[in-house]
Amino acid sequence: MENFLKYFPSPADLIHGKNSSKSNIALNPNGHIHTPYSFSAFSDIGSIFSKAAAEGINVLGINDFYVADGYEAFLQGAVRSGVFPLFNIEFIGLMKDEQSRGIRINDPNNPGRIYFCGKGLDFPFHLKPANLDALDAVKEESQVQLKAMLARLNNMIKEAGLPFHLDFEVIRKSFAKELVRERHIAKAVRSLAAVNFSSEEARKDFLEMLYGGKKSRYGFDETAAIENEIRSNILKAGGTAFVEEDEKSFLPVNTIISIIADAGGIPCYPVLLDDPSGKFTEFESDPAKLSGSLRRLGVGCIELIPGRNSHRILEDFTGFFDSEKFVITFGTEHNTPEMVPLNVTARGGVPLGARLGQINRRGVSVIAAHQYLRSRGENGFIKSDGRPDSWKIDEFASLGEAVIQHYLGINKNEN
Repeated sequence: MENFLKYFPSPADLIHGKNSSKSNIALNPNGHIHTPYSFSAFSDIGSIFSKAAAEGINVLGINDFYVADGYEAFLQGAVRSGVFPLFNIEFIGLMKDEQSRGIRINDPNNPGRIYFCGKGLDFPFHLKPANLDALDAVKEESQVQLKAMLARLNNMIKEAGLPFHLDFEVIRKSFAKELVRERHIAKAVRSLAAVNFSSEEARKDFLEMLYGGKKSRYGFDETAAIENEIRSNILKAGGTAFVEEDEKSFLPVNTIISIIADAGGIPCYPVLLDDPSGKFTEFESDPAKLSGSLRRLGVGCIELIPGRNSHRILEDFTGFFDSEKFVITFGTEHNTPEMVPLNVTARGGVPLGARLGQINRRGVSVIAAHQYLRSRGENGFIKSDGRPDSWKIDEFASLGEAVIQHYLGINKNEN
């Protein structure tokens, strides 16, 4: 598929059209969801857009781990549904200096581990051979670790004298698109128990064996809860089948940023922010220091998943970064078995409110402008020196909103 944006009018015509229109559509964006191409609460792309239509979401960002394989299907669904698509990607990297000093970044359990996103990548997705090789190597290492954990699981099943096992390729074919992740294995374990044991008691006895004697707290009708429990007790650090990742499983953050730049995207730091007890990681505890650290990396964009944050803390934090000229977007992830709303809210379902809503709309508009300008062969929000063009953020936001309005207007007229 071609990039539809390259056929849009000129920037001046888009802005004129938006300013002269009396029927601009209110934007309701969600900038970060995972799809079945990594792991998702959604079983297929179509169900994503059905839920988006039901909730009035009209800007949506695909944000899978390591892959852009879902971009084409996502675009097709977006065009059919009248939703403006944002093309994003996510990585897990390592900052060795922070790791050596025990500094947690945005993974609360693993010092030095960093989640990192690219926003507004070019469509179709592309990388230079060297970067593609580096990305493929990391994906392959992640599969090596999962195969090792699967071998431990199968050994436990064999030692228990049970006549079945888990097959990696069957899991890939049945539960994943291409890349197998921990949550796919958890789903496969739940399915294996459900298929091979007819009673709830026998299924829970099977899990108790895999948990090393620990009893399951959930019934098999609680699908999301039981899969989360399986993952926690078997596959996470301290679990009975856990195998620690090789350092080769993680790219250095500067390499990740280089890959994102090569793919035409905006480097973006996903902020963890406060946990339910109000605590922060060491890397994020001081907003001013965090801003400085990100600027030194050449990062001028942050993203949050407000559903895990206090509204008050979220508003104060994003207000600071907004004043620092950062692009800020919000999302819901949907990378666990639980099906939560696509409408973005703070912890406890608290509505974002006017200020946070405006910050979110502004952020996705900048990304839309970046995608549009990149489709015309221009740099977009990232200058030729690789740094964000933060002082022109208002110009990008205005153009991006015009781009989105033009897209939504075309779709409205066609339907």
